[in-house]
Amino acid sequence: MRSNFDFAPYRRSTVGFDRLFNLLEAGLVDDDGYPPFDLVKDGEDSYRITLAVAGFRPDEIEIVAQQNQLTVTGKRNADGGEGEYLHRGIATRAFERRFQLADFIEPGQARFDNGLLTIELKRVVPEAMKPRKIEIRGPAANDRLEAPKHETSKAA
Repeated sequence: MRSNFDFAPYRRSTVGFDRLFNLLEAGLVDDDGYPPFDLVKDGEDSYRITLAVAGFRPDEIEIVAQQNQLTVTGKRNADGGEGEYLHRGIATRAFERRFQLADFIEPGQARFDNGLLTIELKRVVPEAMKPRKIEIRGPAANDRLEAPKHETSKAA
């Protein structure tokens, strides 16, 4: 589904939303769905992407993390003359699959097993960005300030 929606009027009247508009425009790009993938939430701050890349070897796949985007690219090397194919049903065409990552999501290790490529992701929030409790100093709101004893004896 291709849309010709123009974000230019919104870009002119907003400040600091460039990344949001870029994400919306990137979402309008047609996606052929190859290779298929699963996205799993393993815990509060951990995720896993699994791509079905049957027919590829690990050395034919490249994973690149840049800013908030993870790109997985596969390019098959030339066949080694394994024989004449009567039917070729395993898709081995070159691909590029992009994943937009939220802030503070960092890719971890990648594993290749039985035609499945699994990439671990983890949310790592810097200490400066984590919520912190601020201590309140000074007299408590319910405490009364009492005048020094020498001032109370003068008033009597």
